[in-house]
Amino acid sequence: MTFTQWFVFILIIQVIHAAGTWKFYVAAGRKAWEAFVPLYNAVVLLKIVKRPSWWLLLFFIPIINLIVIPVVWVETLRSFGKKSTGDTALVVFTLGLYLYYVNYTQPLTYEAERSTHPATKTGETVSSILFAIVVATFVHTYFIQPFTIPTSSLEKSLLVGDFLFVSKFHYGARVPNTTVAAPMVHDTIPLLRKKSYLYDDENPNSWKQKLQLPYLRIPGFETVKNNDIVVFNWPADTVAEFFVKDRKYLKPVDKKSNYVKRCLGIPGDSLQIKEGIVYVNGKPLVLPERAKPQYSYTVTYDHKQFSDITPFLEENDVTDGGGVANGRWESDTLFINAMTDDVAKKLRTVTGIKKVERIIFKEASLSVFPYTKPWNIDNYGPIYIPKAGATVALDLKSLPFYKKIIQEYENNTLQIRNGEIFINGKPSTSYTFKQNYYWMMGDNRHRSEDSRFWGYVPEDHIVGKPIFIWMSVKNFDKGFKNWSIRWDRMFTTVSGEGQPQSYFKYFLVALALYFVGEYFWKKRKAKQSEEQ
Repeated sequence: MTFTQWFVFILIIQVIHAAGTWKFYVAAGRKAWEAFVPLYNAVVLLKIVKRPSWWLLLFFIPIINLIVIPVVWVETLRSFGKKSTGDTALVVFTLGLYLYYVNYTQPLTYEAERSTHPATKTGETVSSILFAIVVATFVHTYFIQPFTIPTSSLEKSLLVGDFLFVSKFHYGARVPNTTVAAPMVHDTIPLLRKKSYLYDDENPNSWKQKLQLPYLRIPGFETVKNNDIVVFNWPADTVAEFFVKDRKYLKPVDKKSNYVKRCLGIPGDSLQIKEGIVYVNGKPLVLPERAKPQYSYTVTYDHKQFSDITPFLEENDVTDGGGVANGRWESDTLFINAMTDDVAKKLRTVTGIKKVERIIFKEASLSVFPYTKPWNIDNYGPIYIPKAGATVALDLKSLPFYKKIIQEYENNTLQIRNGEIFINGKPSTSYTFKQNYYWMMGDNRHRSEDSRFWGYVPEDHIVGKPIFIWMSVKNFDKGFKNWSIRWDRMFTTVSGEGQPQSYFKYFLVALALYFVGEYFWKKRKAKQSEEQ
């Protein structure tokens, strides 16, 4: 729905609320008309149930409002003596409509001196849990969210098994598109393995889709720059579960699978890849020191002089492509999946190694975006990265670059009639972009599914900026028994100058000081109590 449609929807909800609660207002000593004034009626109701006025803001925060509004329903009933478990269950399971029954059929006596503290241990526990969920959901949605790295596309910079904190506020927190969803989970409810949100993945015109909010982002304090590592929603996502073959699923933007890549092209850039090297605006892109791009290599060696390269691979954390049998090679040529240029130089100096050659793909591949050019993953482009407000010429040759933007990302109708392009029913020879786009790639150049395969990442898909690795587990994808902690990566920053530095020891010192300080504070308090 558009913002106008949401405004009308909220007004309708206000009328429904007023019709079912106006007698509560009168019984509490207020005027009946106060129940019919949008926003003001909520402020008055919060005073009636003895809750702070700032709760009004929580009514308008997606997901959080799904928790707070039922709480206010329950508090309304309790303010008028309806405190039984049955009353609570009925008002929640009827989505508040039980208030209509009480409003029109039951005598209402307002308890002005009612205590807002839970009367039982169970009530106190439930209240604490709900409060914790609200706070955690707010932080999770608008400030910091934890992520795990599951694949090796950013190997060396981010490793499989790194546990990250991702900042939502650097680029500006995105208000959730999906208004009805379970808090604190992404697209699937753990254990139940069910969808965590209300959306019809078979019918794009379903009423459930109408509950989606338009894109809105709170202003941040920086923009995405070249070389930034960015978390975003995978634009091409149609899977219910990674690595499991299934039918295609429709997903709202904010529930698409989370990806993490390096942003190589920002809005307005021209990007090209030549012989595996990325060029931006005609110049080779200079990567930060922490970035270590990797490529595939073939290694030729002499059997008589050299028989086991495994120690070298392990020492330099290199992934081989197979060919090892009982510590010996089955042929005189080895394929290595991912190796940096620096390690390749070291390998060339090893006795018995005859040749180390980086693999550069030459043949055209129609599997790379936009699927119409004689390009491949090592020789690609040039390609323009769209910028909001910029206009491009549009014809049948350029259309494959922008077709998905026009139709899917910017919600226009697109038709081709007799070789002529029509956008929203009008003949068009140009197009002006409504939002910014980005070009994301993995540092592991030959083992990364990225923009080379599915194209641009829209601004409304940007989730946040990884800032901190709080834990790192080696062999994360090989089962719990094989796990080991990478202590040198604990509490390291993701970005910054120089090599990563662990702040784990400083964290331990701060933690120890906290507990020591708390111990002496409690001891002092106890002594003061005894003296009194």
